[in-house]
Amino acid sequence: MASKGILKNSGSSRMPPQGAGKPPPAPSSAPTVVFGRRTDSGRFISYSRDDLDSEISSVDFQDYHVHIPMTPDNQPMDDDVAGGKAEEQYVSGSLFTGGFNSVTRAHAMDKPDAAGRRGAKGPGSCMVEGCDAKVRDDVLPCECEFRICGDCFADAVKAGGGACPGCKEPYKNTEWEEVAGAAEVTRALSLPRGPAGANGHKMERRLSLVKQSAVGQSGEFDHNRWLFETKGTYGYGNAIWPQDGVDDDGAPAGAGHPKELLTKPWRPLTRKLKIPAAVISPYRLLVLIRLVALAFFLMWRIKHQNDDAIWLWGMSIVCELWFAFSWVLDQLPKLCPINRATDLSVLKEKFETPTPSNPTGKSDLPGIDIFVSTADPEKEPVLVTANTILSILAADYPVEKLACYVSDDGGALLTFEAMAEAASFANLWVPFCRKHDIEPRNPDSYFNLKRDPFKNKVKPDFVKDRRRIKREYDEFKVRVNGLPDAIRRRSDAYHAREEIQAMNLQREKMKAGGDEPFEPVKIPKATWMADGTHWPGTWLHPSQDHARGDHAGIIQVMLKPPSEMPMYGNINEKSPLDFSGVDTRLPMLVYVSREKRPGYDHNKKAGAMNALVRASAIMSNGPFILNLDCDHYVYNSKALREGMCFMMDRGGDRLCYVQFPQRFEGIDPSDRYANHNTVFFDVNMRALDGLQGPVYVGTGCLFRRIALYGFDPPRSKDHSPGFCSCCLPRRRKSAANANPEETMALRMGDFDGDSMNLATFPKKFGNSSFLIDSIPVAEFQGRPLADHPSVKNGRPPGALTIPREMLDASIVAEAISVISCWYEEKTEWGTRVGWIYGSVTEDVVTGYRMHNRGWKSVYCVTQRDAFRGTAPINLTDRLHQVLRWATGSVEIFFSRNNALFASSKMKVLQRIAYLNVGIYPFTSIFLIVYCFLPALSLFSGQFIVQTLSVTFLTYLLIITITLCLLAMLEIKWSGIALEEWWRNEQFWLIGGTSAHLAAVVQGLLKVIAGIEISFTLTSKQLGDDVEDEFAELYIVKWTSLMIPPLTIIMINLVAIAVGFSRTIYSTIPQWSKLLGGVFFSFWVLAHLYPFAKGLMGRRGRTPTIVYVWSGLVAITISLLWIAIKPPSQAANSQLGGSFSFP
Repeated sequence: MASKGILKNSGSSRMPPQGAGKPPPAPSSAPTVVFGRRTDSGRFISYSRDDLDSEISSVDFQDYHVHIPMTPDNQPMDDDVAGGKAEEQYVSGSLFTGGFNSVTRAHAMDKPDAAGRRGAKGPGSCMVEGCDAKVRDDVLPCECEFRICGDCFADAVKAGGGACPGCKEPYKNTEWEEVAGAAEVTRALSLPRGPAGANGHKMERRLSLVKQSAVGQSGEFDHNRWLFETKGTYGYGNAIWPQDGVDDDGAPAGAGHPKELLTKPWRPLTRKLKIPAAVISPYRLLVLIRLVALAFFLMWRIKHQNDDAIWLWGMSIVCELWFAFSWVLDQLPKLCPINRATDLSVLKEKFETPTPSNPTGKSDLPGIDIFVSTADPEKEPVLVTANTILSILAADYPVEKLACYVSDDGGALLTFEAMAEAASFANLWVPFCRKHDIEPRNPDSYFNLKRDPFKNKVKPDFVKDRRRIKREYDEFKVRVNGLPDAIRRRSDAYHAREEIQAMNLQREKMKAGGDEPFEPVKIPKATWMADGTHWPGTWLHPSQDHARGDHAGIIQVMLKPPSEMPMYGNINEKSPLDFSGVDTRLPMLVYVSREKRPGYDHNKKAGAMNALVRASAIMSNGPFILNLDCDHYVYNSKALREGMCFMMDRGGDRLCYVQFPQRFEGIDPSDRYANHNTVFFDVNMRALDGLQGPVYVGTGCLFRRIALYGFDPPRSKDHSPGFCSCCLPRRRKSAANANPEETMALRMGDFDGDSMNLATFPKKFGNSSFLIDSIPVAEFQGRPLADHPSVKNGRPPGALTIPREMLDASIVAEAISVISCWYEEKTEWGTRVGWIYGSVTEDVVTGYRMHNRGWKSVYCVTQRDAFRGTAPINLTDRLHQVLRWATGSVEIFFSRNNALFASSKMKVLQRIAYLNVGIYPFTSIFLIVYCFLPALSLFSGQFIVQTLSVTFLTYLLIITITLCLLAMLEIKWSGIALEEWWRNEQFWLIGGTSAHLAAVVQGLLKVIAGIEISFTLTSKQLGDDVEDEFAELYIVKWTSLMIPPLTIIMINLVAIAVGFSRTIYSTIPQWSKLLGGVFFSFWVLAHLYPFAKGLMGRRGRTPTIVYVWSGLVAITISLLWIAIKPPSQAANSQLGGSFSFP
């Protein structure tokens, strides 16, 4: 027992902790001994004399108490550790509410603990069934790493034949003292902890600056690694020696690297794939040719006026000048397109492979907080949102580094309970995906796949597991679909009970002698949760403090933070599936509904995103943020890793975000309204990637948190006015003139040069000390890995392998305070920090502000689509969506976010791209006029030119051919199809003559008259026709946006008929003018064909309003034409009749 305990006299012995047992009895005449041992779980176990060594039993004893010495693996139960599990359980099982002028409360919810599912054991616990003793992770007596406490080890040796309960193999060492002693040796040889930071041990744990011990997975001491990490000597060997004079802890980036590693080639995580010169060089040449042809053509047009129809010529010249200007703005940023590729194997090798700085191979990747936003469960079905959440929870990324936040801006109980159902179903779905490598990990999309689900599946139990999980998912869908009715019935029942209780109370008062007359009881009809309490958010029947714009802030941790070590499932009766050897942990899932009160501007989606930024900074503080719409799910489970390749690569600390392309499902095969938007996502965005980076498009974007906070990037530089850095590169600065800002800390952007001084942060970020303390932590953890001297501003390897802090009630209460409606007052949230307010397209403005500070962004096109979502295939919904985008662009043009006022840190071609974003809606004015010009030409018998001369036709031919060749080359380097390009051209004219024109009017009204325009959410509901997948495509919902294009169609059709009639029956037919007008009219009608087809709907379903409008327009135009130019008497006599206008 010399190695197990120390004998102390009872007079000086420490009493056991409270609850550990009674003190030893008083001494009697006969010597009595009470021996005890305190286990790692805090229990005291009594020992009999027979269990002790013979040398102890041969001594005469007084009354003694036996205690284990204070070794590193036998520390007294710290209050924080002892209460950590209970505190974590309390946080995950409580609904936190609070807000302005209200007390933050935690309401204990009656729900099962998801983390303790199916008998899986957490780290530090004995894995023997029925034992909850604590075990040190480095005391592993068997190579299978089956954790076992000393008591169970002794039982296994005595009763189990010396076999490991996990793998059933015999132990190599059956003496617990020797096993624990070996662990002590390795612990003694491990490196000491670094000094605590300025903020104590909490900041030290967050910054993760502590190196790990030199113990491998098998529990054996790694001598070579010990030699590498220390300066001791160990005879002769192949150890790599570090440089002299380098501190073991916190060495600067590039210093202290072994000389052998300096000569080792550095493997990049990403690479650029330039467009072949055989494609891009002719493309640039054609742009130049067309630009010159346009200049000469416009000069010729200006010099050669049409004196017969000067008004027609003038309108056409103005429109053509604007079209040329618009084309230049659109074309110049396309001169430098590039493609990019990632290497996931290198990412795994650098961050998840055992190395001297990370011997266990624990993930050294930074954390990611994923934001999912929803606002209306009626327009955004909760089942769609639940499937998105499930795909996120099953993503292939370290579980302990992932956190998902659901923003319910409507505060609906339906969304809350649907998320709870999703969290419960995730216990089965996520391990199933990991076990069988399922793709995609959205259950609805997976079970609706049209390809063979059994392809490449080799595990024999896959069919059984898939059949069971499909049944569980069907039951899950039924439960979610039944939630609205269940909530309504439950609320009605509780309300009826409340009314009955109130009436009984009133009757009792009357019986007691009350003189008050009997009046019917009026009780607000509340919405009730399943535990019989009022829902603190929006009620089904709105009431004060419970309406869409008036409710408290709510935070509920649906799934608590996972343990740091894997929790493998096992076979038991409670689990319907066998998850042996599968990590069953789930990422943290948090439901957030920010506080809303009357009189406050909540700033729509941008305000909700900023609330999530603050809450997540306090609760998990992932250095990177991925935002997704509720209908955009993770289609490629490795998408997060691909985005992280760019952030963690050399120079990645200057990237503000990684934008993924948007891909859509449920689009009709012909893509009638260009819903896929492939020209923008595969042409424009790739081209911008060759400049300063793509624009932010609102979803599928991986942000650097510190960039959202409004800081300048490291090593930012000004861009002198130039034309094209990719075509005409500037001369590089010499090393002597290098920017001294290379080593500077981040600075606040836009107008000042403040360094990261925490004293100034309350004015910028608010008065939350938790939030302010998290900012430097997020900046450090977001740095690339300093695994090579060429990596600047990096962090040491292995710095992020330390467990994150445990959630407690104070942290969640602080998160409640930062999502209150008053928190942003007198701060810079929405102006320079976070998502920017003031525009319905807050996404473009937010990305513009980052680029304006000098940040860069990249475009990540993965081989398998990263994310997929839904898009409105109905014409009316599509037009309203385009209207919202265009209105935001007009707002940008009339604001300080106009690219004309961009700083010198933005590249010239990037400015042109952002300028085009704000200008393109104004093209609709000229487009409307130009679409009427062919009809006016046919009505008047004139044309935009005097005659169709050879010069005019030559210019027209050159411009048209170069346009077609440019389109073919764009198709070549972008990979889109010719049909997709043509659909985009068609919808450009449809949107330009309808939604864009309305956006210009609305934008001018807002700027001039201050009239705010409200927009409704784009509906994600499916059509009512279950048998037809694209039933919604044929639904015609009338809107005033349809009037301009419908008028253009009718006028051009009537004009063609009038032109043909005049030419045929005229004495001297002028076929040249007719052909010119008819050609341009057909050009207009060909572009508007999808619009006309959409108005027709299905056969027999065309709305009456279409026929009414068509007839009305045709009759009006005919009468107007006859009134303006009545037929002559000579013409009437030749036609065999006469007509006079009354």
